[in-house]
Amino acid sequence: MMNRRQFLSQTAIAGSALSLGLAAGWGPALAQSDTLSIALASRTSNGMNPQKPGIAGADNWVIYQLFNQLVKSPLGKWATRPEEFEPNLAQSWEMSDDARTFTYALREGVQFHKGYGELTADDVVFTFGRHLDASIPTLNKVLYANIETVEALDPRTVRFVLRQPDPTFNGTCASQITASILSRRAFEEKGEGYDTDPIGTGPYQFQSVDQNRGLLLTAFPEHFDGPPATPNLQVSFIADTTARTLAFASGQLDMIEGVRAPGWLQTMRQRSADTIFDATEPGSFNELHLNLTRKPLDDLRVRQAIRYAINNEQIAAAFGELATPMVGVIAPQFEGSVTKDELPPELRYDYDPQKARALLAEAGHPDGITIPCYTSQREDYATISLMIQEQLRAAGITLDMQIVDHSTFRSDNRLDRNSLQLYSSSFPPVPTQPLVQMLSAAAAVKSDGSGQDNFSHYGVAMEGIDALMAEAENEPDFDRRIAIIKEAEKKILADLPTLGIITLSYVIARNPRVDLGYEVEGGPAYWSLARARRLA
Repeated sequence: MMNRRQFLSQTAIAGSALSLGLAAGWGPALAQSDTLSIALASRTSNGMNPQKPGIAGADNWVIYQLFNQLVKSPLGKWATRPEEFEPNLAQSWEMSDDARTFTYALREGVQFHKGYGELTADDVVFTFGRHLDASIPTLNKVLYANIETVEALDPRTVRFVLRQPDPTFNGTCASQITASILSRRAFEEKGEGYDTDPIGTGPYQFQSVDQNRGLLLTAFPEHFDGPPATPNLQVSFIADTTARTLAFASGQLDMIEGVRAPGWLQTMRQRSADTIFDATEPGSFNELHLNLTRKPLDDLRVRQAIRYAINNEQIAAAFGELATPMVGVIAPQFEGSVTKDELPPELRYDYDPQKARALLAEAGHPDGITIPCYTSQREDYATISLMIQEQLRAAGITLDMQIVDHSTFRSDNRLDRNSLQLYSSSFPPVPTQPLVQMLSAAAAVKSDGSGQDNFSHYGVAMEGIDALMAEAENEPDFDRRIAIIKEAEKKILADLPTLGIITLSYVIARNPRVDLGYEVEGGPAYWSLARARRLA
């Protein structure tokens, strides 16, 4: 078993080798019908433990092929209502009338990879128990705070008791990728090595890492839904946009993570009209987080000036069909979001750089302000951040911005080192989730790395929306819950700890020689490749 340093080195070299054209034999190997290849926009893999803080979007692609959750959304879509969720590791489930107790019946005979035995209720209890244990840092731990207890009633039955009713529990918890079911036996045996040698129940199992080719996943013949259509799946990490695009255009790769930058889609269509683009709707929420513990961002007038100085309709237009401007912090395509027509004039923030300058002067900054910050080199982050930088400059707000690699960006954010940051994340149509995950006091980022995704410190540096969220989470009626969430949206717009900028579809470019097996219409920024196969 390799250690983490060796693993990172291997996956990083894979991307560099391909971008420099040094991967001898790559093309012929990938031309084999028994192997599908995908390259993701990342410098390296950050690991394959689904609960590990710091894993990135590219890692989710691998994790989703290796693991299963209790329930799932339909292929290529979001489950928008409770009845739309489908069985996965659980073959059935029941919700109590008060929406506080969920009981899942597990499939019989589900096997873990590499001989680690049959899935039992104890593995489910172990998986969720790690999220409930305050001493264990786990990714998105705040999502699981509503679980009071989880217990195994027998080897195939698990019961969750919630602190507050949640009719959307399958969306908020049971289908989350961070709720991928772990093997207790393998985890306790491997310790930290589980991150680089994971054991799941998914259609693919981890086989090896190679300095030229990245991660090799192989079909798991005992998967409960049958083995995947293609025996091998090769995953590489190529952060460089040009190298990734050229490798795809030359036919070396079957799929690549698309470049979410203005003009890329049109250029690709001109070059190869047959290319298929699988895109999610609405895609990622791109939010600008303002650190309320740093001056001058602790001044509401400064935050208002920033809001008035950003023209997010102009930013969305630059991305064409892939983007939609946001009003609040919930995607306008989802329930709970607010429209400008629902807001009083002072919360609409129509683009007005002159008003922004006036607010800065009122706050004691007649000559403008400078804010040090950093952003990711990933094309969507960098493009949007540079547009914001230019728009703010026109209002006297200078972003002294560094562009760093994506892994560094993610890890430094975890240590609360940024003052102003664009953050891109995909959320399901569960209206409480982005608010709880990004703006609740319990999710506040911490300098020791033990915090979560509330990078603004909202609810800690100032009163936030925690009381409203508690009210919403205690409301079993969906429509009344939505009304409370809209009030939370209005309070966020009044306080401006975080600014919604645009939603941006996640895109995978696919060679037409590959049949995915279904259509991608929505869902998170990763999807199953179990049905994907070469047509010739």
